Amino acid sequence: MGPTSPTGPLLDARLLHRLEKLRMAAPRIARSAMSGERRSRARGQSTEFADHRAYVPGDDLRRLDWSLYGRLDRLYLRLFEEDRELRVLLFLDASESMNFGSPTKFQAASRLAAAIGHATLCGFDRVGLRVFPESNPQAGGTTKAPSDWRGRRATRRLQETLARLRPGGRSGFNEALRRGAFESKQAGAAVVLSDFLDPGGYEDGLSALTARGFRVEAIQVVCGEEIEPTAFGDLNLVDSETGARTEVTFSRQRMETYLKAWERHSAAFKSFCRARGIGCHQVTSETPVEDVLLRQFRTERFWA
Repeated sequence: MGPTSPTGPLLDARLLHRLEKLRMAAPRIARSAMSGERRSRARGQSTEFADHRAYVPGDDLRRLDWSLYGRLDRLYLRLFEEDRELRVLLFLDASESMNFGSPTKFQAASRLAAAIGHATLCGFDRVGLRVFPESNPQAGGTTKAPSDWRGRRATRRLQETLARLRPGGRSGFNEALRRGAFESKQAGAAVVLSDFLDPGGYEDGLSALTARGFRVEAIQVVCGEEIEPTAFGDLNLVDSETGARTEVTFSRQRMETYLKAWERHSAAFKSFCRARGIGCHQVTSETPVEDVLLRQFRTERFWA
């Protein structure tokens, strides 16, 4: 996985072609008012029967079920399921903490966002992108993205938007997700790409999405050095977002303490997600994006 380019595509044509056949394992019910290829609670004129309801004056007589009338001597209407599009909202963490690793966590997260967005748009669903923090001098003053895209022709604009972004600043994770949930007129699927290491936690933001009715997929992007550090000795640690410095002697004993703390954090994160029906995926930035998308995500049922 090479570095992202400010102008070039994030994904090669071969991978884009393979992604066109994939669909998110999103909820069966899609709530958008636009027509598409997802089954919806809306009752319309498709050919698949959904239910009956009692006739009331003014209903369309052409939808009366006369066979049911013959058995029950009561008038009922036939209701059919109508296909609607799914809106997939991508939340991308562009904070300074994502600018770590080789390739960086942000490079990996951006490519995954581009891939998921491409598969979604090729499936005639809608994609929204929310990048946080919105105010980011590394991204030309703001990382606030255009609202939504629809149609496979929009995949190029999505990739170009993602390729221009650069990480920087403090994430404000919970506030970004709360705002995204509040501003969404209709719930759909939400894919959150982050390292989930914000000092303020992740619980409030993810809970805001699930409370709004979103089906949430949490993709935790980390790098190998975070999972198992290799540096030892006297170290000067700098918080990438706050700039706070701490001098520590990182001994073998401290390594064991760190690894246990990381395991507790990972276990708590997975437990939180499982309890709320959130899909939980941990991805290392060093893993080729093709392996994540076509192997790991299939095993973890990210794709339908």
